[in-house]
This record gives sequence, C-alpha cells and structure tokens, in this order.
Amino acid sequence: MTTEINAAAHAGATPGETSPSKAVGRTTGSTKHGAGHWWQERLSSLALVVLFVWFIVSMLRLPDYTHATMVEWLSDPTAAVPMLLLIATTFWHIKMGLQVIVEDYVHDAGNKLFTLALINFLVALGAAFALFAVLKIALGGGAA
Repeated sequence: MTTEINAAAHAGATPGETSPSKAVGRTTGSTKHGAGHWWQERLSSLALVVLFVWFIVSMLRLPDYTHATMVEWLSDPTAAVPMLLLIATTFWHIKMGLQVIVEDYVHDAGNKLFTLALINFLVALGAAFALFAVLKIALGGGAA
C-alpha cells in the first residue's frame, strides 16, 4: 500500500504537489538543533569535570574550612574566576539536561511550555544568587 502511494505521488506529482513522505517530514521532521544541543551538553560536561577537579584540589589544599579562610580564598581572582565559571557551567548544564527530559517526556504543549519556562526561571534565579555570593566576597563585600 505504501509503495503504491509513493509511486502514485511521485509519478503524477506536479512541482507544486508534495508526496506524503515530504509532508510528514515537513511537519514532524528535525528542527536541526539536536546536534548543537548534544555538543553543548558534552562540552559543558567536559568543562565541569575540569572545574570540579580544580575545586576538589583547591579545597584539599586549604588549611581549614573556616569562614575567614573561605573568604580569603575567594577574594583571590585565581579562585573567584574559576568558581564563577563552575557556577555558570553547572547551572547551564542543569538547564540543558532538564530541558531534554521535559522535551522527551512531557507531551502536552501547554505543560511543556510552562515546565520549560519554570526551569529557565529557577535555574537563572539559582545561578544569580550563587554568582552574587561569590562576587560579593571576591570584590571585598565579605559574606553575611
């Protein structure tokens, strides 16, 4: 049956007509964003491995974990900048991972839109608070 439909569509199709397979491809086909998203996830994963190794090594090299030591450590740009990168990359990676889960498993368009908007808002809020805290310490404001 499918062969007959395709043969009929291709045999008598005029330039303005489309075959059933082309019509399906146009409505449900790839948006061509999957590969880019996949690469972003992989690159952010790699960056997180490097940044978390830096973080663990940095923590192990500290003499103690008192408030004063942590403030002194984060006041140094060689600690504050990688920490800011770690925070930004972590939240970006969380956002991308949750987005993939929602896109794969939430099928209702309204629920999907609401959930993605909520994820974006909460990730941005969490990242903003974390970045603010590090910047406050790094720029001499100390911690409350």
